[in-house]
Amino acid sequence: MNHWPFIIAAYMLALGGTGGMIAWAWTAMRRAERKSDTLRRDR
Repeated sequence: MNHWPFIIAAYMLALGGTGGMIAWAWTAMRRAERKSDTLRRDR
C-alpha cells in the first residue's frame, strides 16, 4: 500500500489550516485597528 496520498493529504490539511488561521488573524487585526482608529478619532 502506498502511503504518499495520505502524507500529502495530511500536509495539505495542515497547510490549509495554517493559512486559514493566518487569514482569520489578519482580518481580526485589521478590524481591531479600524475600531481603534475610530475610537481615537472620536476623542
